[in-house]
Amino acid sequence: MSSVDLNQLPKAELEKMLEAGRWVLECHRVLQKSSDNIVGEVLRGNGTFTELDHYPPGDVYDPANFSQYYYHAHRSGEHGHFHTFVRGEKAASFQPTSQSQMDYMNEREDTIGHLIGISMDNAGLPIGLFTTNRWVTAENWFSGDDIVDMLKTFEMDLAPPSWPVNIWITNMLRLFRPQIIELVLGRDDVIGKWTAEHMGSDVFEDRGLDILHEVPVSIEGQIKAVEKALVGA
Repeated sequence: MSSVDLNQLPKAELEKMLEAGRWVLECHRVLQKSSDNIVGEVLRGNGTFTELDHYPPGDVYDPANFSQYYYHAHRSGEHGHFHTFVRGEKAASFQPTSQSQMDYMNEREDTIGHLIGISMDNAGLPIGLFTTNRWVTAENWFSGDDIVDMLKTFEMDLAPPSWPVNIWITNMLRLFRPQIIELVLGRDDVIGKWTAEHMGSDVFEDRGLDILHEVPVSIEGQIKAVEKALVGA
């Protein structure tokens, strides 16, 4: 469970989180009018849902904000999950940590930092947030502090392929920003501990280490907690 205490946050930040929560709920409301949900929307028109394939095909990238996401499935206990990234010029403004080099880094023309994963259930609702090891998303490894700075800039300011999904995922990262920061800052400790316990292993490519941290989430619970914190702010 997350140890985040929303009562310690500034009023202005809580207000931004509450506004983000309203946008998330609005996306759900609009999609529910046609008996749809976030997952159904991101999979729409893409044929049979195949494990590990990216949806939508080719991912979604906002070149103005250097933000990217895709949805796929390969884990038990969920329908699938979103991966979110910052890349391009924004990621290039930060220096990756000292790390091994892999072919997948040379197969693209830019650097990329993974922000957070969002687990979804069969009803198309978010049930968890998680961070991953480098090999899972073929990213470049940045310090937790740098990923937190990248998080501030994530925005999917596009209409295609789904405006509701783009609005939803942008505001999910705002609504749960404190929990995401906690998860991201905790990655470095996990990597350090694993390295100490597995001498000689390349921690970033070790298939025995995939999920670094994970916490359950509830949209309604988060919004209620924000509203309660605002009363005393």
